[in-house]
Amino acid sequence: MEDGRRAHVAIIGWACTTLCLVSYAAAFSHGASLSACTDMMPQHLRAELHSPSNNYITVHTNMSFYSPGDKVPVIVRSTRDFMGFLLQARKVSNDEITGTFIFIPPGSKLMTCSEGGDTVTHSDKSLKRNLSFVWKAPDQPIGDIKFFISIVQSYFVYWAKIESAIVAQRGKN
Repeated sequence: MEDGRRAHVAIIGWACTTLCLVSYAAAFSHGASLSACTDMMPQHLRAELHSPSNNYITVHTNMSFYSPGDKVPVIVRSTRDFMGFLLQARKVSNDEITGTFIFIPPGSKLMTCSEGGDTVTHSDKSLKRNLSFVWKAPDQPIGDIKFFISIVQSYFVYWAKIESAIVAQRGKN
């Protein structure tokens, strides 16, 4: 009788632990949390940060210059599948998040870190490889910008703040 009770308690304990881990993992399958806005780091349990200098993920645009109010295409390319991401444009001068995304691909959603639609994250855990976005610059001058993306390859492996080349503001003083 005593052994049966121990086995029953052990099974219930295992089930609770498994359900807690599954629900914790599922919480991040629908996008990054707001706590990732500032440092762009996934808040995963035991995730391993890899060097931002990688040879298979790029974030770039075909524009070297932009003017206030311009729409800038942003392309993320990867030679390996990944599940999650967080994408932002930041001012080179002070690293502030800026602008808004006005076109995002399926499997992604807008987030508000500083102002509405200034960040994009994944909305599901489907495998992704090449993604296209359109970012709209604020109507007032903000200076040069860079795009930054953090990529989650799996629950345990990610790269944080992979950066694009500078996109310079046209006609700045």
